[in-house]
Amino acid sequence: MTISTSDTAEALIRAEALALGFDLCRFTDIDEAWPAAGRLFEFVDAGRHGEMGWMAETAERRKHPRAMWDGARSAVMLGVNYGPDRDPLEILAQPAKGAISVYAQGDDYHEVIKARLKTLARWMVGKLGGELKVFVDTAPLLEKPLAERAGLGWQGKHTNLVSREFGSWLFLGSILTTLELEPDAQDAGGCGTCQACLDICPTKAFPAPYQLDARRCISYLTIELKGPIPREFRSLLGNRIYGCDDCLAVCPWNKFAQSGREQKLAAREALTAPSLSDLARLDDPAFRTLFSKSPVKRIGRDHFVRNVLYAIGNSGDPDLAPEGTRLLGDTSPVVRGAAVWALSRLLDADAFETSRMTFCRGETDPDVLGEWSTREGP
Repeated sequence: MTISTSDTAEALIRAEALALGFDLCRFTDIDEAWPAAGRLFEFVDAGRHGEMGWMAETAERRKHPRAMWDGARSAVMLGVNYGPDRDPLEILAQPAKGAISVYAQGDDYHEVIKARLKTLARWMVGKLGGELKVFVDTAPLLEKPLAERAGLGWQGKHTNLVSREFGSWLFLGSILTTLELEPDAQDAGGCGTCQACLDICPTKAFPAPYQLDARRCISYLTIELKGPIPREFRSLLGNRIYGCDDCLAVCPWNKFAQSGREQKLAAREALTAPSLSDLARLDDPAFRTLFSKSPVKRIGRDHFVRNVLYAIGNSGDPDLAPEGTRLLGDTSPVVRGAAVWALSRLLDADAFETSRMTFCRGETDPDVLGEWSTREGP
C-alpha cells in the first residue's frame, strides 16, 4: 500500500541520513520516462560492455526502477564523500610503485554503505511505515541517473556523477520505497566546454562526451577482464594495477570537494603506494591477508599479479626483472604470460632468449606461447 507523507518526512529522513554518516540525501519520484535506458541499450548493442555479460542479461530490468520493483514510488538517493587527501595522480610518476584506485584503498565501500542503508531503512519503516529495498551498486538499478534526477549532481562527460560539493568523489547508495516523497529539483550544473576528463584518458576510452567504451577503460581492463590484457593497452597502463582515477582526479569541480575521509573509508597506508616488487611476491594467502575487507580481493591473486607484472614491464627498471623471471613458473597461465611480457620489456635480446629456451620447453598454454614468440624489446 502506498503511503503519503508530508514535507516533514523528507526533513526527518535527511536528518537521520546525515546523522548516520551520509554526506548528501535527496529524493526523486520514479514516475516519469527513463531516458537512461536508451543509453544503456545503445551501450550494450555496440558491445561496449566487453565481457561484462551481466549488463546485457539485466538490461531489461535496468530499463526503469519499476522494472525491478513495480511497487516503488520514490527513491532516496544518498552520497558519501571519499575525496582523497592527496593527489591520486602523483603516484603515476613513481614507476616502481603500484597505483590502486582511491576507492579501493580502504574497506569495501559496498559493505560500509550497505550497513548504513539498512540502518536508515529500519528507521524509515519504524518511523514512516511503507516498504523499501536498499541498493549499493549490487543490483540492476541505474543509480547515477537516479542521483542526477534527485539533484545530487549530474553525470559528467566521463559518465560519472559530478557533485558541486564533492566533485567526482561520491559513493552512491539508494533506497526505493513505496512512500510518496516530495522530489528535490535536479541540479542545473554541468561541464560546460571543459573536457579535461576526456583529454587525460590514457587509452582514449571515451568515443564522445558522455559515452564510455568499457573495453578501452583501464578500470575494466584491470578489474573486469579475466584473460590477458590486449597488447595495445599494456604500455598505456603505466603502473595502474587496479582501476584508474585519471578522469576523476582531473575534474575541476574537485576543487570544491572536502579532502579527507572518515575513518571507515580512510585509505590504508599499505595500499597508497605499494612496492611492485612486494606485490609480485604475493601468494594466495598473503594476497587475501593484504586485501582483507578490500574490493581488490574479489579479483583474486592471479588476476591482480597479472596487473602487477604489466606495471613491472612498464617500469623500465631492470632491477625488477627477477620478479618476472620468478613468476615464469607460476601455476597460473595469465601470470606466466604477463611475466613473459614484462621480461620482454626489461631484458635485452640475449637474456630474453636464454629465458625462452629455459622456460618455453614445457609450456603448453597457447597464450603464453604467443607471448614468448613476440618480444617488444626494452
